Amino acid sequence: MPLPFLTADRALQADGRADPVSPPSHDPDDWRRPYRPGPWRVGAAAVFLLLASFVLLSALIIALAGAPGGAAVCVVVAVTVIALALRLVRVGIWVSARGLRQVNLLRTATLPWSAVTAVRTIQQPVRWLGLPRTVQGQALRVEQVSGRRLRTLVTDRNGDFLGRPEMFEQAADVLEAWAAQHRR
Repeated sequence: MPLPFLTADRALQADGRADPVSPPSHDPDDWRRPYRPGPWRVGAAAVFLLLASFVLLSALIIALAGAPGGAAVCVVVAVTVIALALRLVRVGIWVSARGLRQVNLLRTATLPWSAVTAVRTIQQPVRWLGLPRTVQGQALRVEQVSGRRLRTLVTDRNGDFLGRPEMFEQAADVLEAWAAQHRR
């Protein structure tokens, strides 16, 4: 039995077939990521959520055993792991008509388009899945008017694009187009 549902890429028609036309664009002032999270990022978040479920189960067992302090500690740990998993899925570059937002695991940097001088793809050593090991790859570089550069977050070897080079090219093109269109 097929389970029809709506995705970000397509809407279903009344007969269950996918509509080839993308859904209408939202308000340009809304923050959006111009690419979908990749399988490595989603998989890591799923592992963290699985870990959180085990910690919550242990909190229940500890609470039933009569140690509410230990159960509270387990609940706090589980909530922290859930927040980490959700934040991991949000990591990336977000754009709107107002500017460019770089969401890292622990902090967020927002730049208005007037502070961005260039968004370009360059060849450089990049981290493989965010680990210390570096390999030669492509990265999206955001340069500011002040001469500083944002930390490289979007590469062809990160959790969103590893094994999907065509998706990296599309995302880089979209980000460069947003920058060209909204930069003043």
